[in-house]
Amino acid sequence: MIKKLTLFSAVILLTFPIVKAQNWGGGNDDNPINWGFMFQYVVSEYKITKNANWRNPYYDQNSGNNVTDSLNAIYSPTSPGFGIGFVLKGRLTQNLDVRFTPSLVFNDRLMNFEYTGPQINNPNTTFVQKKVQATMVDLPLGLKVKADRLLNFSAYVLGGLKYSFDLASNKKTNDDGAAPIDKLIKNKKSFLSYEAGLGCDLYFEWFKLSPEFKVSYSFKDILKHNNDPYSNPIDKAKLRHFTFSLFIE
Repeated sequence: MIKKLTLFSAVILLTFPIVKAQNWGGGNDDNPINWGFMFQYVVSEYKITKNANWRNPYYDQNSGNNVTDSLNAIYSPTSPGFGIGFVLKGRLTQNLDVRFTPSLVFNDRLMNFEYTGPQINNPNTTFVQKKVQATMVDLPLGLKVKADRLLNFSAYVLGGLKYSFDLASNKKTNDDGAAPIDKLIKNKKSFLSYEAGLGCDLYFEWFKLSPEFKVSYSFKDILKHNNDPYSNPIDKAKLRHFTFSLFIE
């Protein structure tokens, strides 16, 4: 009898922390709708497709001269940024959630142009970097597929669509009257992307913390194609985002 009571007590003592751990996280996984906050570190770059004659110098019809030399390379270095927002989550099944994560993202984008000869506005360099200043409102909607919870840990994968539009003022993109060599690169005001990612849920006593890595890719070209030295050589410029997020629910 004593052995049975000892064994029963041991089982209870071993089971109690697990039961308690499953109630951690404020019980938000049991709610049909839950919300929280998020903080993001964002890295962006363009995926560039060049025209067949992209190397040709840019010819200015007004002056009757070439205003650039021949191009050697066009590429987009990665550029960091940050975002803040919130998450609204609806529970569909035990292992499936629908998630809406609107955010405000501050992230400049860069595009580099390397020429065979020096530039007329700066004879000491063959290199020009153009920056697109962007303040984006991102509206992602996706599905989150979760593994079964193991104590205070659960991994997940996700996928979905994201609609983005730019809040940048016209003053930042106004280059009317500028010389061709001083023209700005401009992006479309809004575009649609697809995204996928993975992460994990870490359960604490009163909240849940979810680190997540996600990649998004615009469906179409987001570059505005004006007659200037920087957009003419480019056939398509799609935007790619790498995002590390911390969700607190």
